[in-house]
Amino acid sequence: MRAKVGPRQSRQALRGSLSAAEIGHGPGPVKPLPGGEPISSDTARTLPGLFARRVELTPDRIAYRQSEGQGWQSYTWREVEHRVSRWRAGLASEGLVPGDLVAMSLPNGLDWVCFDLAALGLGLVTVPLYATDSPGNLTHILADSGARLLLLDSGARWGPLAALKSRLPRLQRVLCQAVAAAADDPAVRGVDDWLPQDGMPGHPSDDPDGLATLVYTSGTTGPAKGVMLSHRNILSNAEGVLRHIPARQTDVFLSFLPLAHAFERTVGYYLPMMAGSTVAFSRSVDELAEDLLTIRPTMLVSVPRIYERVYARLQHGLEMKGALARTLFNWAVELGWRRFEASQQRAAQPGLLAKMSWPLLRHLVADKILSRLGGRLRLAISGGAPLSPKLSHCFIGLGLPLLQGYGLTEASPIVTANTLRSNVPESVGVALPGVELRLGDHDELLVRGPNLMLGYWNDPDKTRESIDGDGWLHTGDVARIEADGHVFIVGRLKEILVMSTGEKVPPSNIELAISEDPLFDQAMVIGEGKPYLAALVVLNREAWSDFARALEIDPADPDSLEAPAVSRAVRERIESLVRGFPSYAKVREVWLTLEPWTIENALVTPTLKLKRPEMERRFASQIANLYAKSHI
Repeated sequence: MRAKVGPRQSRQALRGSLSAAEIGHGPGPVKPLPGGEPISSDTARTLPGLFARRVELTPDRIAYRQSEGQGWQSYTWREVEHRVSRWRAGLASEGLVPGDLVAMSLPNGLDWVCFDLAALGLGLVTVPLYATDSPGNLTHILADSGARLLLLDSGARWGPLAALKSRLPRLQRVLCQAVAAAADDPAVRGVDDWLPQDGMPGHPSDDPDGLATLVYTSGTTGPAKGVMLSHRNILSNAEGVLRHIPARQTDVFLSFLPLAHAFERTVGYYLPMMAGSTVAFSRSVDELAEDLLTIRPTMLVSVPRIYERVYARLQHGLEMKGALARTLFNWAVELGWRRFEASQQRAAQPGLLAKMSWPLLRHLVADKILSRLGGRLRLAISGGAPLSPKLSHCFIGLGLPLLQGYGLTEASPIVTANTLRSNVPESVGVALPGVELRLGDHDELLVRGPNLMLGYWNDPDKTRESIDGDGWLHTGDVARIEADGHVFIVGRLKEILVMSTGEKVPPSNIELAISEDPLFDQAMVIGEGKPYLAALVVLNREAWSDFARALEIDPADPDSLEAPAVSRAVRERIESLVRGFPSYAKVREVWLTLEPWTIENALVTPTLKLKRPEMERRFASQIANLYAKSHI
């Protein structure tokens, strides 16, 4: 054992946390609303128990908002309960029994929530699936789980699955929100025709340790595995996050990450229910910018990729505006950062000139940029992947309270998080209350606590590999733990590149540095068993046009990406971005493309993580060419 952090240290770190009232807008404390205290996991006991208690406490407060027709429709907790009762009646009519598995693959929205709560209220086990996943992967999960019922957003999505139906002998019913019903398949029904008008009461199980959901991992290195999570796993995790990062009834969350992802499900769905907050469902990621302006959320839960896109657009805009705009922006960020460091008691308060300058810089720069995020965010959370320190520096400097955390599906999923009073942006924060951490062999981060999964579905051997006899989950992440409990993730054990020179390089750190430049949308660093590093890079189309013209090259020429001048200029640009890395971690060769790596072309997971083995297979010839010449 190299280092250990337990619940006692976590509680000490939390003593300085702000209360829900203290972190609100305005100078004074916020008077709690009726039923304003969060519902504890002990009171809720189960997820449907949490919902029932929320309806009882605040029946007429707004629970959800979603776009319908030409506007946004709001639903109270009482109205949601009525809709849930109709879904319960429908599911009960299918002859399902407690313990049966039911799956849903549709975008975030009220139907997703109602289906989930209704199924859980009948003792069923829900299997959330990504609405963007491939038919092959969906079929694998449906077959592996043995799901008896499937809810889809459209009949068109059933077509490719129907061709594979022979692999799904337990699937007895398919429901579609919008369906051109297959007349020759009586198992397929449209939701509008199937859903009863009258509801039925729920009689949820009172067993907090019963299986609630089967969440399949993204599968970056192989077939997705089913993670079994209990009611206690999820409720204890949501409660731990709330103790770390308080939310309140007046908060508005904007939900745009897939609810099939454990991060959004716990922090963006069950946690707001526990706190009594409102959740608005974004129409799509493409319409997120407009939805931010319409909804004006106070809480934002996101993955780094969203912040990276905002940052890239911001940097590109500054390049177009000229030197004065860039100077004011940099001044605002640096002064804001100094103010933040002083508030964290890591630096002295800025001087008189800085204090006098900040109101003007905030008006001219910071407020205008943050207004694009709705203008009233009091907290932004980043998780799911590492967040670049440069991006943290920028957004925090502009006045956005941005907190990074860390987790994995097997931990329901949050393990650590920063707090407003103890925010070290380069770290992933400290352990949640009740969660223990230690470092194992090769500095692997190990986790133990009430949030750990029950195990992997149908795979006891893999479960024993992941959770040892003492109850420690082996995360596969290399980390270091500071004396104050802050955790820093170094890289993945399986993804650390071991070069032929013997040097070990975590590629994600270099990829983050490259992606900070608005010219580069995506990057994958390679070099396992090789004498030097190379990179596959997706260029931003708009930035590429300006970059190529500056080199007097036609950006529309299909051969322009392979021009020696372009390759040389890109390598020089990347070299400046990774200047702080050791000499052996320099990128010597690059392959460029304008075609993004997407979920649709199966090169990234639904949470936008690179599928490295698939990338290496797909681009094997390009990679071979990058190592055809020697740089020794």
